[in-house]
Amino acid sequence: MTKASYPLKLPASIKAAAARLAKEDGVSLNQWISVAIAQKIGVVETAADFLARRAGDARPSDLLPFLDRAKRGAPIASDEA
Repeated sequence: MTKASYPLKLPASIKAAAARLAKEDGVSLNQWISVAIAQKIGVVETAADFLARRAGDARPSDLLPFLDRAKRGAPIASDEA
């Protein structure tokens, strides 16, 4: 495995939290951050692959009939952010 360095600037609070978690895991901060980035990449790539498979050959314009049938107006209270 080749390694590349990257000067990473983090807010102090994030660095402190990452350092604390790395210590709890018994690994270096560098290793902890590397694993965290690898996990994030895996999640994003997995989600993108899943969505691409589900979409198939669909195009955004294919959704217009569904949007046309959607109710207009404000969301119900339980659906609000």
